[in-house]
Amino acid sequence: MSLTCQYAVRQCARTLRSSSTHTSRTAAVITCRRQRQETRRWQSTEAATNPKIATIVEQIGSLTLLETADLVSKLKTTLNIPDMPMGGFGGPAAPAVAAPAEEPEEAAPAKEEKTLFNLKLESFDAGSKPKVIKEVKAMLGLSLVDSKKFVESAPKVMKEGVPKEEAEKMIETMKALGAVVKME
Repeated sequence: MSLTCQYAVRQCARTLRSSSTHTSRTAAVITCRRQRQETRRWQSTEAATNPKIATIVEQIGSLTLLETADLVSKLKTTLNIPDMPMGGFGGPAAPAVAAPAEEPEEAAPAKEEKTLFNLKLESFDAGSKPKVIKEVKAMLGLSLVDSKKFVESAPKVMKEGVPKEEAEKMIETMKALGAVVKME
């Protein structure tokens, strides 16, 4: 038995010897059992922990927030872990599963007319920047800060899969404000 287990047994024995009534003996037995269970739990988790890992965890726990950020970036570069995208501003995300490739069974009889377009903010006048930011905020439903970042990062896709009529209205609105938007 380990030292902590021996200590728990001795404590239980002392408690049992000192108790005089039956109810206090029952309570003493219960407390002895709890002490043994806690000792076993403590030993099981301690035995399962690698000492090398425990020292690393202690060292990481003592780092400041900036040091932790540096550690994370260094681990990402060393282990070639890519940054996970947090979501874009340009509309719906790309599908996770690739669409099945169309089989070239038939020759294309006639080219279909495109009905959905992507709108791309190409540029804007410096004087009309606040107006463009407000309009992008309204069109895309972004916060003011995100709208500002979006406009400043032009050229950038504003919306994807927009019907032709709606796309033309958006282009006219942005043109009136001094922005250049193209349909793709």
